[in-house]
Amino acid sequence: MQLIKASRKNAKIKMALQAPSGAGKTYSSLLIAFGLCNDWTKIAVIDTENHSSELYSHLGKYNVLHVEEPFTPERYIEAIQLCVNEGMDVVILDSITHEWMNILEAHSKMTGNSYTNWSKLTPRHNAFVNYILQSPIHIIGTIRSKQEYVLSEKNGKQVPEKVGLKGVTRDGMDYEFTLVFEIDIKNNAIATKDRTSIFKGQPEFVITSETGKKILEWCNDGEKEMNTEDVFERINDCKSLDELLQLYYQKPVDDSTILTAFSVKRAELEKLPNPTNLTDPLNVKPNGKHKAAQS
Repeated sequence: MQLIKASRKNAKIKMALQAPSGAGKTYSSLLIAFGLCNDWTKIAVIDTENHSSELYSHLGKYNVLHVEEPFTPERYIEAIQLCVNEGMDVVILDSITHEWMNILEAHSKMTGNSYTNWSKLTPRHNAFVNYILQSPIHIIGTIRSKQEYVLSEKNGKQVPEKVGLKGVTRDGMDYEFTLVFEIDIKNNAIATKDRTSIFKGQPEFVITSETGKKILEWCNDGEKEMNTEDVFERINDCKSLDELLQLYYQKPVDDSTILTAFSVKRAELEKLPNPTNLTDPLNVKPNGKHKAAQS
């Protein structure tokens, strides 16, 4: 055993896109995939959606692997392994909903104690999830969702009320991924889980290949030290104080010109007349929070 410094180097994103039918899961996944590798020939779609992935062949020469029923966890694992062996950089599982539906169908056909039967099926599902997480490539899974309703009382009557979308997969599956986008029928996406913090708190947006590029930048962020030119560029790109603070802690410096750049950017973001002093460029308290702005 050996203690090492924590570092994110050349990470591979494991993410999911959840949406109802017709909201653009496959199309959006392909755009993200291209942003991740910039090479259509290095993208593979494992298609369980009756050849629907080929509807977007005009985008580029990506690869498709059609998987037929039964959509067992083992069949998904075999398909992913084939794509890894063929040198793919990004694999799209379109969709992982079929894996869970296969598990549910298998459970319904089993005789005997229901609880005991789950002890036989859960390890198979867990093996599928673990294979995704441990694969040495980027993986994007699509998840079908359906609208959930509850009955609420209005004017003395019980009426159905929409309460959000629920993915058709095992409960808690979204927790396995680093990043989860939920897409509505108007093709607007929002991050419902984001361990990258790239999209956290952002309003709805339409997914493009630039989305994939942002994710790739996060994946490679720990791969090499930023040079001075990179730091200046990153400072200039910051859109909020929180983003500037994250960069400051990520890249501690004692270079007076860089400290000045941090100070000037903070002044710009807070619209202060003068930047803070160079020894405390972000005006940070010991607990890491911003002090109140001084005018």
